[in-house]
Amino acid sequence: MKIARAVIVALALPIALGAQQAPAGQPANPITAVFKRNTLNFQRNLAQAFDSIPESKFGYKPTPAQLSIGFIAQHLAEDNYFFCNQFGAMKATVPAKDTSTPDSVKAKWPKDTLVAKLKESFAFCESAINQVDDAKLSDEITMTYGGNSRKAPRVSMVLGHVIDMTDHYSQIANYMRLNGMLPPTALQRRM
Repeated sequence: MKIARAVIVALALPIALGAQQAPAGQPANPITAVFKRNTLNFQRNLAQAFDSIPESKFGYKPTPAQLSIGFIAQHLAEDNYFFCNQFGAMKATVPAKDTSTPDSVKAKWPKDTLVAKLKESFAFCESAINQVDDAKLSDEITMTYGGNSRKAPRVSMVLGHVIDMTDHYSQIANYMRLNGMLPPTALQRRM
């Protein structure tokens, strides 16, 4: 938690001090550009991972206490909307079936349904992050989770989104390895 706060302060400080024009050759919004690049990379890796896992493995979990692959897929889609809805005025429209169905039931939906819903959430996040620039990262937003609301700078949601995808990619990569599959980042890269 201390590291996350330090990163937020390190990112917010230049914004609070006022943005200067970017030198020639640098993007106009270098901080946001890094978030966008990482977001798109993790979305690509996660989509590739879930695409490559056979449907028969979507019920797999290493121990009874851990989440199944299907549960991770539906949870990640839900998390994407939670974070990306805070990136600006654009808000996702999620079908009532997706919000009213218990997570444990959604986790057992067919692979093609889960992966399609995950990719829809990625597409929304890709559009939503385009609303953000460096100057908007320090904007105060109200986030609500578990019935509790609190104020936070927008950067906490943008950073939180990247951290969440990092966490879940690591989780799914380990599940893949436990099942004899290589995660996307372990595959040999094309030159």
